[in-house]
Amino acid sequence: MTDMLSTATEPDTPHAGSVPSFAIISGKQVEQALGGREKDLVDLVEATYRLHGAGDSVNPPSYFLRFPDRPTARIIALPASIGGPARVDGLKWISSFPDNVRTGLPRASAVLILNDHDTGYPFACLESSVISATRTAASAALAADWLSRTRSRPRRVGFFGTGLIARYIHTFLAGSGWTFDAVGVHDVSPDSTAGFCGYLRQAGATGQVTVHDSAEDLVRSSDLVVFATVAGRPHVTAPGWFAHNPLVLHVSLRDLAPEVLLASANFVDDVEHCLKADTSPHLVEQRTGNRDFLNGTLYDVLQGRAAPPHDQPVIFSPFGLGVLDLAVGKYVYDQVARAGELRLIDDFFHDLRRYG
Repeated sequence: MTDMLSTATEPDTPHAGSVPSFAIISGKQVEQALGGREKDLVDLVEATYRLHGAGDSVNPPSYFLRFPDRPTARIIALPASIGGPARVDGLKWISSFPDNVRTGLPRASAVLILNDHDTGYPFACLESSVISATRTAASAALAADWLSRTRSRPRRVGFFGTGLIARYIHTFLAGSGWTFDAVGVHDVSPDSTAGFCGYLRQAGATGQVTVHDSAEDLVRSSDLVVFATVAGRPHVTAPGWFAHNPLVLHVSLRDLAPEVLLASANFVDDVEHCLKADTSPHLVEQRTGNRDFLNGTLYDVLQGRAAPPHDQPVIFSPFGLGVLDLAVGKYVYDQVARAGELRLIDDFFHDLRRYG
């Protein structure tokens, strides 16, 4: 595996004693830096998981800003620090406003701040909805690969929820070598379903595309199920839907009732992060009073310490780690800097004289 975290120091990154610079990187620049590099980014996410699992990171709990007058909305702060060759600190500030989808806007918007390891000065602000979707999709593709290595590799994929995250996950599955005989689609919004099917046609997706009116039909006809919804509480309650033992990427975290998880093998990206904020795994912990239902983390699988069983559904529930955003954000920064396209604000830091 290529060490994608090995990046040369760029001249625009602050150094001790130097005058800090500050760059703004737009969503268009982010997309240009990441487009078509799905395999490299999956490798980058794997390398980051390995660094995090080995303890070469700081990833404190996320902080949720909630609103009494907008109970479905939230803004989340994800502070993090990553070591290794990248050595960068930072913060993702991401809003989730599900009502946006009614007006055609994506649910989430975000920025990412990168801080210099040695001085602490922020040196870049990046539009981060694309970065967030990228690290989520790369993590899902990585999990799909490793969690199916000791099982039959899925040939029928079903997408429950067909927004931006579903599109990115399909792109990353295809870009990292997955092909499917069948692609199932289900969403409560006909417009979202039509838009996702249009994307599949434009992307030249392999496999016959079927729109399922029934959520149960989608799940039962798929051996890889991707949940990418805006659900705030469990709405899939029947363990019998999963009797064929599919691999489930439970990306939206709150779709599955505790009964479904208790009848399955469960893997998460980080135990402490995932079992909070009333995620489905957190609801299981609250019900049972323990964490015995967990089979391990994705890092445990990467290290060979845990393996998914053949005779149960396998559910991967990733909370999403700030260190992944940092790794992808630093990758984007380096790409843009090498191309000489950083948009610097030279006077962003006004008074740098300690004594005036």
